[in-house]
Amino acid sequence: MKSRIKGSLCLLLGTVIWGSAFIAQSVGMDHIGPFTFQTIRCALAVIFLLLTATLFDLKKYGFSGSLARWKNPALWKAGLICGAALFVAASLQQVGLVYTDAGKAGFITAMYIVLVPVIGLFLHRKPPKTIVISVLLAVLGLYLLSCMGVSGINVGDLLLMGCALAFAVQITFIDRFASELDGLRLNCIQALVVTLLSLPLMLFTETVEGASILACWPSLAFAGILSMGVAYTLQIVGQKHLEPAAASLIMSLESVFAALGGWLVLNETMTLWELTGCALVFAAVILSQLSPAGDQV
Repeated sequence: MKSRIKGSLCLLLGTVIWGSAFIAQSVGMDHIGPFTFQTIRCALAVIFLLLTATLFDLKKYGFSGSLARWKNPALWKAGLICGAALFVAASLQQVGLVYTDAGKAGFITAMYIVLVPVIGLFLHRKPPKTIVISVLLAVLGLYLLSCMGVSGINVGDLLLMGCALAFAVQITFIDRFASELDGLRLNCIQALVVTLLSLPLMLFTETVEGASILACWPSLAFAGILSMGVAYTLQIVGQKHLEPAAASLIMSLESVFAALGGWLVLNETMTLWELTGCALVFAAVILSQLSPAGDQV
C-alpha cells in the first residue's frame, strides 16, 4: 500500500507540472515554432538531468563511478525505445494543434487512458473492474471538460488520435523497462532522443531567431527543466509502483490541472460543464486508487 501511495503521489506531482506547462507552452508559442520549442526544452532537460544525476552520484560513487553508471546497455535500449515513442507522441500533438482547437486536442490526447488497458489486454493483463469504470468516468469527464459544443473531425484530430496511441505505447514501454533502471538516467536518454529527432525538423521547417528564443526563455526553462526534466522522471518513478492503467488515469489529470491553471493564472472562465468534467475525472482517479488487486474483469 505504501508503495502504491508513493507511486500515486509521484504521478500526481508530475501531472500538476504537466498541466501548468500548458500555460508555459501557450506563452512560448507566441514567439517560436513548435519544433524549436520542443528541441530547446528537451535539450535543457538533458543538461539538467545530466547535472542532477552527477551531483546525486558524487558522494557515493565519485565522478568516475558516476560515468560508469551510464555504461548500461539495458538503460540505453530502454531510453531509445521510450524516447522514440515520446518523440512521435509529442510531434503529432504539436502538428495536430495547428489544425484543431486546444480543448478537443486535450480530450483526444487523453484517450491514452482507454488505449493503455487495451494494449494491456494484448499483453495478457486484465485490468480490475474498478479501472474499467474509472476509465468510463474519466472519458465522460474529459469530454465535458474539453469538447462541449465542439463538433466535426479534421486532419488534426486524426493526428491527435495517433498521438494518443503513441503516448499509450510510451506508458506501456516505461512500465516494461523502467522497474530496474535509474529513472533520472532513463529520462535523460529519452529527452536526448527527442532532442536529436526534433532538431532536423526545427532547422528545416522553422525560422530560428535568437531574439525570439530569448523572449520566451522563462517558458522554455519551465517546460524543459520542470516539465520534461522533473515531471517525466516522476512518471518513471511513479510507474514502478502502479499498473499502467491506474497510472494513465492519474496522468489524465493533466487536462484538469491545465484547465484550472488557465482559470487561476490566465483568468480564463470555466463553465458548469467544465467544472463537472473536472469533478468526474477526479472521482475516476480516486476510484482507480481504491481498486483491489484481485478484482479483475
